[in-house]
Parts: sequence; C-alpha cells; structure tokens
Amino acid sequence: MSETAVNEIAHHPNPTGFAHQFEDIDQQHEAGRLGMWIFLATEILFFGGMFTSYTIYRALHLPSFVIGSHLLEVQFGATNTVVLICSSLTMALAIRSAQVGKSKSTIIFYLVLTMILGALFLGLKLRFEWYHDYLEHIVPGFGFVYRPEWGSAAPGVQMFMCFYFFMTGLHALHMVIGLGILAVLVGMAARGRFTSKYYVPLEISGLYWHFVDIVWIFLFPLLYLIGGRYAAGG
Repeated sequence: MSETAVNEIAHHPNPTGFAHQFEDIDQQHEAGRLGMWIFLATEILFFGGMFTSYTIYRALHLPSFVIGSHLLEVQFGATNTVVLICSSLTMALAIRSAQVGKSKSTIIFYLVLTMILGALFLGLKLRFEWYHDYLEHIVPGFGFVYRPEWGSAAPGVQMFMCFYFFMTGLHALHMVIGLGILAVLVGMAARGRFTSKYYVPLEISGLYWHFVDIVWIFLFPLLYLIGGRYAAGG
C-alpha cells in the first residue's frame, strides 16, 4: 500500500472505505466515478432505444399522439419538473457540504430534503396523474375506453398512452431505486462516513440522481407539450 493510502487511513479513525485492491484512495475514487459513468452509458443506450421508438411512432401517428398529449394534465407534469430540478439542487448541496467539510447534520439535511422531493414527485405521479388517468379510462389494459371524437385516430391514441405509461413508469422505477440509494447515504452520513477527503459515494450517487432528472426533462416536452404545440400551430 502506498504512503498516500497509509496517511489517509492514519488520519481517519474510519478508513474512509478504502479497499485493499487499490494503490491509493485517489485511484479508488477514480474507479468509482468511471464505473458510474459506464453504468450511465448503458442507461443512455437503454433510454435511447425507447426514445427512438417513440419518435418513429409519433411520426407515423402524429394526430393520435397530439390527441393523447391533450389527455395529460400538463400542470402536474410541470409541477413535477420543478420538483425534480429542486431535488437536483439539494443533491448538489449535499455533495458540496461534504466537500467543504460541513457537519454531518448538514449533509443529512440535504439528503433527506432530496428524498422528500423525490417522494413528492412519485406521490404526485401516482395520486394525481395515474389515478386520474385510471378514472378517465385511458390506461391501456385497465378498461381503456375509446372516445367517438377520436375517430380513426383512436388506435394510435392508445399506442401513445402505452408509451406514456411505459416511459413514465420506467422513470418512476429509477426514482424508487434512487430513493433507496439516498436512504443508504443517509445512514452512511449518520455514521460520519463522509468528510472533505471522502465523499465519492455521494458524488457518484449524485450522478445517478441527476441522470434520472435529465431523463424527465426530456420526457416532459415529448409527452406533455406536443399537444399544445401542434394545436397552437393549427
């Protein structure tokens, strides 16, 4: 083990999570960051295929997708967008607090606030959007009802709703996983694991959380705003 690693351990009662297979703590940090970026690259490929499929079918069934977009409650989508942007801010503040050596209570405060915002996003989605869609009978496979005014575009409307629930549902699953990660981070922070010298778990978890937020930034206009955009354009 290098002198750098020995000094790192000697100055911290907790060995800051240092693993024996690395030469020093800096190498471990870089490996962690690289691993997260590789994981996010696979996520980009996964979501990229989903977005590509959506784009193709939207081009083929544009009138149906416009009708489907009008069925969504844009105010809830906009509210959730603001909630997620705020959660990215609190996540960044948690990381910054660790970097500058703030107390563990400050780090915990920002992490818990991030969790609250994430839970608020899911609560709004479940209670006020998906439940409303169920009552309106526009959930595919759960009593979906065609409306006469849709005319020949009706089958494409159900296709749009399939995309909507699959894409937002997959995003919500990533949010649930993110909340689990944040819960682990809160436990680590409570044990005093994070210092100005060691905060990589916060950093790489923040990358995941920001990625999930960015996915929603794309989902919101693709799903919610197409209706208003094309209606305004005639």
